[in-house]
Amino acid sequence: MLRIFHNTTYDFIRPWRIMVAITVAFIAIGLVLLGVSWARTGHAVHYSIDFTGGTSVELHFDRAPDVGTLRSALDGGGVRDANITSFGSDRDFTIRAQGTGTNAAAEAQAPSAERVAARIDTILAQRFGKGAYHIVRTDAVGPRVGSELQRNAVFAILISFLMTLGYLWVRFDWRFGVAAVIATGHDILTTLAFIKLLDLEVSLTVVAAILTVIGYSLNDTIIIFDRVREDLRRKRKESLYATLNRAINETLPRSVMTHATAFAATLALLFFAGEVIRPFAWVMAFGIVTGTFSSVYVAGPVLLWIERRWPREGRQPERSGGAKAKAPPAATGAATRSPRAAAVRH
Repeated sequence: MLRIFHNTTYDFIRPWRIMVAITVAFIAIGLVLLGVSWARTGHAVHYSIDFTGGTSVELHFDRAPDVGTLRSALDGGGVRDANITSFGSDRDFTIRAQGTGTNAAAEAQAPSAERVAARIDTILAQRFGKGAYHIVRTDAVGPRVGSELQRNAVFAILISFLMTLGYLWVRFDWRFGVAAVIATGHDILTTLAFIKLLDLEVSLTVVAAILTVIGYSLNDTIIIFDRVREDLRRKRKESLYATLNRAINETLPRSVMTHATAFAATLALLFFAGEVIRPFAWVMAFGIVTGTFSSVYVAGPVLLWIERRWPREGRQPERSGGAKAKAPPAATGAATRSPRAAAVRH
């Protein structure tokens, strides 16, 4: 059996201030870009037609067309900023053109979708010839569905926060629950910043990736906290700072194997799965990194801070900055000598 990173004693918590400064700067850059985009366009991120409404046309060509030629033909015909994706083979394409607005009802969007589909058919017939392709399917996506999905996604995230807080409160302690929720909030902010920095289109698959990242990060944090709880029971005189480091080192072999396997799978999707799944793979790959980061450098320091402010019964408050507790007097030879023995020695 492969055994790596066993019995390590790395001090993971010590550089937490540097790590927090880096992640805060990353989040700040992302929030600034989101704010600028909101001020200019009214949208913080680039939404797909799943959220804005529009038309989806599935095409099959007799011969593989050049994607650049296909896009230039659509742009020249007035269908600008269309999302062109290939699936199955190099002769099958989906053209998605966004609707004219996001406030129309779904049923009012259908006639407009038919007109857009007819316009795409006319443009392609002029450029490639009527017999060079055929339309497999035309769908109208209403914006009402997108707004409901956005609302449900927010509700799902809030419910996951509350359930996590309640579970950890009952299973461990309320301090663990608060630290885990804050770490999860960090993951959402960093992922949104990453999406904006890469200007990824937010679609249903991206929302699914964000929710998956939340679960992945929570699972990693809970595993570390479970080991912290076990070590606290075994070594009651050990500081929480030392216990956190011990727990991270003890779970390090599992973390390396799990994260490396998941990251390799997402890289395979990123490079070989095609354009449709690529945004999902980007978010998942980044989510594995930021979820691992937050479990160590966000959840741990937050738990230390809470422990200093509200120490548990029977435990001494943690020292500021996470300094390790000094050895007890029984461990030092000078402190155990009696005054009479010291006098005889002199």
